[in-house]
This record gives sequence, structure tokens and C-alpha cells, in this order.
Amino acid sequence: MTLQGKHTIVTGGSRGIGKAIVEAFLAEGATVAYVSRTQAEDHAALEALASEHGGAVVFHQADVGNEESITSAIDALHESFGSIDVLVNNAGVTKDGLIFRMKSEDWDDVLRINLSSAFYTCRAVSRLMIKQRSGSIINVTSIVGLIGNGGQVNYAASKAGMVGLTKSLAREVAGRSVRVNAIAPGFIETDMTGKLTPEQREALVGQIPMGRVGTPQEVASVCVFLAGDASSYITGQVLPITGGMAM
Repeated sequence: MTLQGKHTIVTGGSRGIGKAIVEAFLAEGATVAYVSRTQAEDHAALEALASEHGGAVVFHQADVGNEESITSAIDALHESFGSIDVLVNNAGVTKDGLIFRMKSEDWDDVLRINLSSAFYTCRAVSRLMIKQRSGSIINVTSIVGLIGNGGQVNYAASKAGMVGLTKSLAREVAGRSVRVNAIAPGFIETDMTGKLTPEQREALVGQIPMGRVGTPQEVASVCVFLAGDASSYITGQVLPITGGMAM
């Protein structure tokens, strides 16, 4: 198990891609704290998975977009764990609309929850990791942060901002053996894609060279790689997980 003994934090880990990352980390023996506003509906199943593989899982409620809330959560988890080896910034929201119809609060909320939250967590955790002289931070951006998407100027801006955050922080902490990378998922089987009409889904899949959408588990497996020692010489990179949409 590649993550045995590692203490990890995953924001937005109660459902979707975040929950798949939590499950993948637990299957590799990690101790995982997932931070979000709500607990996973099947938290007991996560506890069973953790027990099976020699790790542990805890839920910590916090508002990731609130500086005091998320910083206090990280402090409490560090005190409990003794170290933080991996951070995954996965929490995010969408409030889509064409720019000339977009409300200022929809811009502010998406930037706060998607981008400011990553700044708060990276700042708090990187301070701890440089003292440890080890650690891996993984920021979950998006393909739209690389290529843009009509109707999502707020979301695309927040995810593009995460790319700049990732590369800049990677340069700041590399000398202390702390790695910072990002993944950029494309169209993945989530609540969003589940709501598409057959016609919308067909049009979406037509943009993907591999001819299908991805799974949360395929995203999670890349996070396992970036979290573990097998990627010890990789930092400052953005890895698209898109089925070929971004080449």
C-alpha cells in the first residue's frame, strides 16, 4: 500500500470526485480527514474501508471558503495527526451563466470557494510541510481552466487561478522537499454529467477522442500517484485527465 502511514486532508470529500479520492487513499492505507460542510452519507462504509486497510478516516466540518473556519480545521487536524503529509484541494462549486447576466455575488462566491479556499489551505499546510521537509499538495483544477468554456467565466477563472497558484507555490517550497502539483479533469461521471440529456451527452462525448467520459476513480488514481513516493521528482505540473481533450 503506497500511502500507508501518511496523514492526508481532502477538501470537498463527501461526494463525487472528492469522495473517490478519499476511498482511493483509504485503500492505500492512508489516514484521511475529509473536510466539507456535510458528512458523507455512507461514512460508516468509509470507516470499514479504512479498517480493512489499516488506516483511519475522520470527517471535519468546515466552510472551506471561510479563512477562519478552514484554518482552524487544519490546525486541529495537525494537532490530532502530528503531521500532514498530503493535501488535496478538491472543494468547488459552479454558478454558471453568460458574463453579461452573471451577478457579482456569483462571481465572488465561485472565486472564494474554489480559489481563495485553496490559498487558505495551501498557506496553512505549506508552513507545516516546510518544517517537516516533506509533503505533497494536489490542487484539483479543471480542463476549463486551461481552455475556457462559454458560460463559465467565473469557474474557468477560478480554476486557471489554481494553475498559477500551483506553479508559483511549487517554486517557493521545492527546496524543502515539498511538492505541489495539479490535476485538470475533463468531463467526469458526476452529478453534473448525470443531469445531461441524451443529446447533450452525445455532443459532449463527441469532443473526447477516447469517446467516453471519465470516472471519479480514474481521477482518484492519479491523485494516489501524486500523493505517493513514486512521484517524488515531480512538482509544478498540471496533469490533464481528459480522455484526450487536451493534448
